[in-house]
Amino acid sequence: MSHKYFAMLENEFKYYLDHQTELVEKYNGKFIVLKNEKVIGAYRSNGEAYNETVKTEELGTFLIQHCTPGPESYTQTFHSQVVIYALA
Repeated sequence: MSHKYFAMLENEFKYYLDHQTELVEKYNGKFIVLKNEKVIGAYRSNGEAYNETVKTEELGTFLIQHCTPGPESYTQTFHSQVVIYALA
């Protein structure tokens, strides 16, 4: 993905964070599609959001975000059973 697209998606994510409270009031539980700092669609699933949006928008130019309150909607925690040993 080019730096241009990364910057665009970063702007969309920042818009989501800055407006999360008002977006949740309107779209709670939906998967919203953001482009140019606007909601261009709201769907029941991530797959539906993707499948409908790619019909009219170029890949890499929009962000799909699960719209729920709190940081859980945009963070993930991964656990590993790997043990790392440091050599002194």
